[in-house]
Amino acid sequence: MAEIVLDHITKRYADGTVAVDDFDVRIADHEFVILVGPSGCGKSTTLNMIAGLEDITEGELRVDGRRMNEKAPRDRDMAMVFQSYALYPHMTVRENIAFPLKLAKMGREETQERVERAAGLLDLAPYLDRKPAALSGGQRQRVAMGRAIVRDPKAFLMDEPLSNLDAKLRVQMRTSISRLQKSLGTTTVYVTHDQTEAMTLGDRIVIMRAGLIQQIGPPQELYDHPRNLFVAGFIGSPSMNVVPARLEEGLLRTPIGDIPLRGRLGRAAEGPDVPRDVIAGIRPESFEDASLVHDAEEGGTFTGTVDLLESMGPEKLAYFTLDTGAVRSEHLSEAGGEEAGEECRLVAQLDPKSGARRGQPVRLWYDTQAVHLFHPKTGENLTER
Repeated sequence: MAEIVLDHITKRYADGTVAVDDFDVRIADHEFVILVGPSGCGKSTTLNMIAGLEDITEGELRVDGRRMNEKAPRDRDMAMVFQSYALYPHMTVRENIAFPLKLAKMGREETQERVERAAGLLDLAPYLDRKPAALSGGQRQRVAMGRAIVRDPKAFLMDEPLSNLDAKLRVQMRTSISRLQKSLGTTTVYVTHDQTEAMTLGDRIVIMRAGLIQQIGPPQELYDHPRNLFVAGFIGSPSMNVVPARLEEGLLRTPIGDIPLRGRLGRAAEGPDVPRDVIAGIRPESFEDASLVHDAEEGGTFTGTVDLLESMGPEKLAYFTLDTGAVRSEHLSEAGGEEAGEECRLVAQLDPKSGARRGQPVRLWYDTQAVHLFHPKTGENLTER
């Protein structure tokens, strides 16, 4: 097991392109850290620098206090699990898992013991004598993980290991990976572009954008207290609703109603650097069917016509189109939000008892103190300053 320190790491290519810029993170021994962000943000490059597959331009990588910048990958004692299973088709599961031990010239008895232990952890014992072609996608990925486990490395480095699996298998494998990491206690760095994986797996999440760290913290902290508009738009499914808003005469004027500037909203609106035109954000779960709220006076209300209704079992998702243009922001478009020029849409997560119907108006209540305010240019969350 190992503590991994990335001390102001930068990766710059020969043509001047900066893939990772001043990446500064300390990963504790036994910790499960997720690197997440859109394609091209630098997360896989960062993982490759830890593994030794990419050179470090600036900064220092330390593992248990030892500098690793010049160490070859084989000397870093880290095991990688890739998106592709990379199994040898002519070998059995047993032989595939044992292959790194064979290269290390480990004795037959210890090799067999390690292989069987790994197979037991991964529920692969019944398949040890099968070839990869006779396995499902999830089983093949577990074999790839088994090949990493038998090495008993200081750290696991996982680069989007579940992206080739279907949705149901991804859920199953997320559970397996989480349980396995807690059981082994091995320091793990995991790369994904899927924020659901990040929220359900990691002890901490590092959110990246264009080579830069946007925010680091436990999943719930990032969800509840996003530092900027990019993080707010990237974390959460459905993502945060954002609407244009204006600070005026002690009110936050929005398409869903005027909100008094009290408490955290009032504090956020103070200061000479706060513009009058801002972006307001509110999570879908901060809405409810007003007929089901006992004290609706404690929040705001608005009435909208339901464009689409999704009954999810424990909840309903109601979609609305607001009478205003969509928020235009590069922070949102990079996070996967609405494209500029589209109508402003809103999604509300409602109790399954709600009587909301598609094509019919419904009165909604929303928690005014759950609203976030963002600077329209910098994307800074004004309510988290």
